[in-house]
Amino acid sequence: MKSKFDKQAFKEKLESVGQFPMLYMFKFIVPAGKVQEIEALFPSHEVSLKPSSGGKYVSTTVQMMAVSADLVIEVYEKAAQIEGVISL
Repeated sequence: MKSKFDKQAFKEKLESVGQFPMLYMFKFIVPAGKVQEIEALFPSHEVSLKPSSGGKYVSTTVQMMAVSADLVIEVYEKAAQIEGVISL
């Protein structure tokens, strides 16, 4: 199932929140076996992990200095390719 993602509206919202570059927090929930795929999106950043109580899913949080709204959108688009990912 393909989600309907309004890239332009999201970009405008990001740019209205603050001025780039800015520290941006990414949060994803992924199946336990997919954590490495999220970590690969952030090779030089620390990824905080919190497993779900049942152990099937892991909540991931990453803080990254984003130079533009386009960079944030690019990360979300790459994460969307990971099977089972939920972007928060």
